[in-house]
Parts: sequence; C-alpha cells; structure tokens
Amino acid sequence: MNFQRVHHVKGEVRVPGDKSISHRAVMFGALAKGTTAVTNFLQGADCLSTISCFQQMGIPIENNGNEVLIHGKGLHGLSMPQQPLDVGNSGTTMRLMSGILAGQEFKSVLTGDASIQKRPMGRVIDPLSQMGAGIVSVPGNGCAPLQIRGGSLTGIHYHSKVASAQVKSAILLAGLYADGTTTVTEPQLSRNHTELMLRMFGAQISSQDTTVTIQPEPKLDGRMIQVPGDISSAAYFIAAALMIPCSEVRIRNVGINPTRDGILRVCREMGADITLEHISDTDGEPAADLVVRYSRLHGTVIGGSIIPALIDELPMLAVLACFAEGTTIIRDAQELKVKESNRIDVMVQNLTAMGARIQGTEDGMIIEGGVPLHGAVIDSRLDHRIAMSFAIAGLASDGTTQILGSDCVNISYPGFYADLRKLTL
Repeated sequence: MNFQRVHHVKGEVRVPGDKSISHRAVMFGALAKGTTAVTNFLQGADCLSTISCFQQMGIPIENNGNEVLIHGKGLHGLSMPQQPLDVGNSGTTMRLMSGILAGQEFKSVLTGDASIQKRPMGRVIDPLSQMGAGIVSVPGNGCAPLQIRGGSLTGIHYHSKVASAQVKSAILLAGLYADGTTTVTEPQLSRNHTELMLRMFGAQISSQDTTVTIQPEPKLDGRMIQVPGDISSAAYFIAAALMIPCSEVRIRNVGINPTRDGILRVCREMGADITLEHISDTDGEPAADLVVRYSRLHGTVIGGSIIPALIDELPMLAVLACFAEGTTIIRDAQELKVKESNRIDVMVQNLTAMGARIQGTEDGMIIEGGVPLHGAVIDSRLDHRIAMSFAIAGLASDGTTQILGSDCVNISYPGFYADLRKLTL
C-alpha cells in the first residue's frame, strides 16, 4: 500500500475497542458462571484467536459483531481441547492462556504462527513451573509451542524481572487455582486491566505500589463489560494531528487508564496541544474524547517507569520525534526487541531509509528531529504497529511511501486505512 503527503488530517474518529481489555473479557467471562456481554469488542485477528481457543475448550461464545456473549461455565468448566490451541500472532493469548491452562487437570498444547514461535516464553514458563505446573517448550528453546500439564498449584510470591502485564496476568490467573495466596511484584507498574477486571468479576485481589496479590478459588460471576477505545490505536491519529500542519482530530471514547496513558504524558512534555473532554469511568476504566491539534514539538527523554505505560506506542513516538525540534532519547525499552518484530532494529532501518537521523541503542533509540523525511519502501515485518506508524510517516513525508505487508494491521485495527482515509479528505 502506498502513502503520500497530505495537507492536513481533520475530523472525528472512533478507534476499535481496547485489545487488552477485549482479550481479558473473553477469558474471564469463560471462567465465570453465567453470561458475560461485551460491547465494543475488538474484532481483530488477535482477539478472535482468543475466542477460538475458548470455543475449543467447550465455552459457547456468540460473536454478533460489536457485541460478544460468553456463556461461562465457572472456574473449573473448561474441557480438554482435542487439538493444539492456535493463538495466531497473539502474545497476550499465549501468555495469559498459559496461566489458565496451568490450573487445569488436563494436558494441552499452545501454539501459534511463525512470529509467535520466536517470542520468549521462559518468562511465564519459569513462574508457572515454580507453582507446580508441568509446562515445557516443545522445541526446547524457551519458545512456543508449549505443552502444559496443569493442576495441583502452589501459591508463590514471584519477583518479576520485567514489568509485563502478560507475565503478571499469567501468574495471577494460575493463582486462581493455587492452594494459597499468590503475589507478583514488578520492577515498575505494568498495565492493570487484569486486576481491575478480575475484581469486577468477584475475585479477591489487592494491589499496593508494584505488588498485587490474589486469593484462590473465587466465585466469578458474568458481567456486562463496555470496552473503551484502544489508546494504542488512537496513537496513530494523535501523532498525525500533531505532525501535519493545519490538523485537528477528535478521537471519541478512548481509554485513558493511568497505566496506559504514557503517550499523552510524553506528547504534552513535547509541547502537544491535547485536550480531554467528556471524561467518564466504567468499572474503573476511565475514558475520554481526545481533541488533538497540530503543535510545534521539541525533543524529550522517554525512559524509566513510564515505559510500561507506552511500550506499544514507542514506534509511533519514534516517528513523531523525527518531526520535533532537537533530540529525543528513548531508553529502558529493551522489551521492544521481543515484540512481533525487533522494533528497535526495524524502526532504525526504516526511518533511516526515509532520511531520518536515528541511532539504535541497546535499549532504545536516539533521534535527531527536524530533518525532512522522504518516501521509501518500508518492510513492516508483518508487525501491525510498524505498518501503522509508517502509514502516518508517509502522510507527512515527500514522495511515495510503500508499505510491504500492510494487511498485518488486521491484527489489531482492521479498519485502520479506511478511518485514516476519511480524515485526509
């Protein structure tokens, strides 16, 4: 797909439902008694993989487009799947499902596509093994496929080496089936959707600073869940409006959970004009309309405890930094290396091809802003966040930007290109 410079982006858009919340709504709804109704569910490939996995374990799920009905059978209501559970490209499904399957009294296998089979799973294998699960990497390299024999778990206090909501959630979900209290302490606070939603379903869960504790064997009850718009999807329109002169965009009903709003904080530090309107709060998940206007930006330093709150937005922020005056430094972001692609290497290679002054580091990037970009052929590496970031870059650059593998956006935002086109008319 090709992109060229536009004069402005203007208008209003609603981004799809939050991916993290959509995944969890299906999982926790399946473990609850009764029906869970989820509105504004993200119909992306990753979340559909989660639905498919639970259907294979005997959970009736109706997907009517914007609403999904999960007819849960309780904490011990899953059936042994008759074949390996295929998570596709979804790291969230793989890691959170590992925690759930660790508590089941049956054998299962978790697999996925070629990309997911390269991503590190030792970070969940280790704590789940400490809890007593029989979980092994089939190829023996710490990656999927994973073979899991669950049951007879013991609660532990796990000190995670990484601030990862996926690791934390896997342990907490296994803790639902343990014989005592399970506690996770992180180096920094990662996104807290699991804690908020499990509490809403009826779990006994408490948090203090970067430590969260869960009690076993709760009675979970089906709920109504309204999924706010995904701030990670909103990031592309935020950046487009800030980068392209004469732009103003309103993004409706975006989740602004404090463990996810790092992009708003960083953009404001860079001088962005972003206003929050119609702020609401549903089940502890705040949301608001974002009104974003073109701004003259300056460089900044992005690192430390804010990184978990914007890890998925860092590729877009790297592009945005190219349009800011001065130097932007991204550090403490080594987690970018183990996403759908090595996002440090991919961003450096592709932005260099577009004329940017950018240098990769062991844990991030150094970007000298204010240098005009030009079109190039961009290899997305089938990474949805890379493809969307360079679509935006192409709208603010001279010449033509061609993105290879552009359809990978269907993983998280099937209507992305159509929504982007409406704002450029």
